[in-house]
Amino acid sequence: MWLGFFALILWAWWVMYTMSTGMGLDLIGRPDEMAARMAAMDPRMDMAMPMAEFWPLFGMWAIMMAAMMLPTLVPTLRVYDDLISSATGSRAGWLGLVLGYALVWIGFAALITAVQLALLFGGVIDMLGIARSPWVSAGLLLVVGAFQFTRAKEICHGVCLSPMSYFLGHWRPGFGGGLRMGLGLGAFCAGCCWGFMALGFVGGMMSLLWMGLATFFMVLEKLPQIGQRLTRPLGLCLILSGVAVFVSPFFQG
Repeated sequence: MWLGFFALILWAWWVMYTMSTGMGLDLIGRPDEMAARMAAMDPRMDMAMPMAEFWPLFGMWAIMMAAMMLPTLVPTLRVYDDLISSATGSRAGWLGLVLGYALVWIGFAALITAVQLALLFGGVIDMLGIARSPWVSAGLLLVVGAFQFTRAKEICHGVCLSPMSYFLGHWRPGFGGGLRMGLGLGAFCAGCCWGFMALGFVGGMMSLLWMGLATFFMVLEKLPQIGQRLTRPLGLCLILSGVAVFVSPFFQG
């Protein structure tokens, strides 16, 4: 089961890498090369590309969720693994837990796909999913940073940080029980991590750098030893980044 789980993560990252390099999104952060690539594109393709259609974009987001969010489930699965031998946990329940968690993030992928298309056709972001205005980028950084200090973040993060407490209060045996608990844990995880996904509109959707950093910090936040200590410092860093983006146009002038 673990081999299959990690194989799925590696496959998702490989697909995202292939898509990123194939579409030129690996050039994010290299404006001259990106501009040359974009200039070579037929302008008539603007709103006819896969990134402007629901199902291709949803597929991209669903794979991205597997790449980014499944690694954050490892501490929870390790706790459930212990319950297979010490309680009424089972391999079927383990698989149900993974499926329930994945279903929540697939639903989130559908939601953020709709949001991205609305922003694209509203002129807020470009075809690469990057905010056209520094004010939008600054606003996202400030909002996500401020969220790190809220009670909602604290509650959702607490569940992610201590899955054993969740299992003790919501335990259900078997595949159906694992599925139900996976849905619940996935909902709390989405409430905890939605901001990192929203920051994709700052760093660029499918930017491997953004995906890697977001995954890294989300995994760190769920580690029992250090997760609790990271939330607010990370929020402060995001707020300071938002302020820097907000004031940077004034200095450029």
